[in-house]
Amino acid sequence: MQLIPVILSGGVGSRLWPVSRETHPKPFMTLPDGQKLIQKTFLRAARLDGVVEVLTVTNRELLFKTEDEYRTINEKGLPQSYILEPFGRNTAAAVAAAALQLRHSYGPEVVMLVLAADHLIQKEPAFRAAVAKASELASKGWLVTFGIEPRYPETGFGYIEAANDGDLGTGLRVERFVEKPDLKTAEAYLAAGNYFWNAGIFCFQVGAVIDEFRRHAGDVLDAIERTLEVSRYATSTGYSCLALEPESFGKVPDISIDYALMERSRKVATVPCDIGWSDIGSWNAVSELTQPDAQGNRFEGDVMAYGASDNYVTTENRLAALVGVQDLLVVDTPDALLIAHKDHAQDVKHIVKRLKEDGHAAHLLHRTVHRPWGTYTTLEDGDRFKIKRIVVKPRASLSLQMHHHRSEHWIVVSGMAVVVNDEQELMLNTNESTFIRAGHKHRLRNPGVIDLVLIEVQSGEYLGEDDIVRFEDNYGRCEAE
Repeated sequence: MQLIPVILSGGVGSRLWPVSRETHPKPFMTLPDGQKLIQKTFLRAARLDGVVEVLTVTNRELLFKTEDEYRTINEKGLPQSYILEPFGRNTAAAVAAAALQLRHSYGPEVVMLVLAADHLIQKEPAFRAAVAKASELASKGWLVTFGIEPRYPETGFGYIEAANDGDLGTGLRVERFVEKPDLKTAEAYLAAGNYFWNAGIFCFQVGAVIDEFRRHAGDVLDAIERTLEVSRYATSTGYSCLALEPESFGKVPDISIDYALMERSRKVATVPCDIGWSDIGSWNAVSELTQPDAQGNRFEGDVMAYGASDNYVTTENRLAALVGVQDLLVVDTPDALLIAHKDHAQDVKHIVKRLKEDGHAAHLLHRTVHRPWGTYTTLEDGDRFKIKRIVVKPRASLSLQMHHHRSEHWIVVSGMAVVVNDEQELMLNTNESTFIRAGHKHRLRNPGVIDLVLIEVQSGEYLGEDDIVRFEDNYGRCEAE
């Protein structure tokens, strides 16, 4: 049986700010063991039996960032493909697009396994066993969910009610999906024994799920089919991608797969399982990944404490000290600091909402920003000047571009640079520099096999990132603009 894992990588994870930002969302968070959530999801999927390809549905701005993360762990060279969304339209659109694309590539009988990029599964053997059971049911035409065996009366998850009257061999028939309950109801669900947490993991045969879309959510399927007809397919070294056309995609109904299909279909089954699942939905959940000390504190980074207990602290590049406090969440990043009580971990999203309303860049960007060619880090941002550290990957190149309002001075710190500066092309070695006037076309390229690192000093009346005109680009951004 051919199996295609489909990784949905679309959520921002606003409750995990300030680490999670719109351009560096939750799947790219580094966990205490050094791996990112999206890397763990890819590896978990790649190790399953029968996998011939991994398909990722993500925002087009995250393609190169995602591909970079996969490249470092995809040692076997498993084929990868992408569906690139211009913006989010919820999970029904993503699943429908993936199903139609896989039917085109593999036919209606291939089985797809839908995984969230930002969930953690700690019991991988149990997960593989659950996937085998789900695949067997899916091959018989069932739409399969993974029902997590509840450990306590959780009020923050949706539930699946399974039938008590017999089973399907490897799973149970789903009676209904239930919204997040109050505590009394959750306690009753736990006692009943046939209610399970809804993990948002799905498995179905491509032809079967398309048929059920046609029956219960035809408006979603029709809109996605029209979008695919006018979308652009391309291949590159090691992967292929389908870029969804924005105008048509904007007409797709914004609805989850649960509401659009799973709650309406009568062909839904669940595989009960205990796979060590967590949606890593708050800093409280993240803190559980770190072992506590004798006082119940959980620390990541350089932290000292005196008379402090039951706190979680993560700090990137400076010392944090706690004195006489308890039950705090402290998350320190280079440009933002979060301090919250553990009981209010879910309320962090309200800060992100305020930042967006106020137009503050901290909801969108980190100080270090990833680009297809590498990264830039803002070191200082003052009145009419900005200083950046730029790292260009080997053989990579920035676009041929021009700025109306700023000039730039580039100083090479390490590596070698080829610079186009108006009509001139020059080679810069370590400790050499060049000055680029506002209005000059320019380009930066790393011809070497090690990273190119340089310092950029910008000066001018306006230093916004939107003051850029691209003429040529290796990453398709001229067309996007």
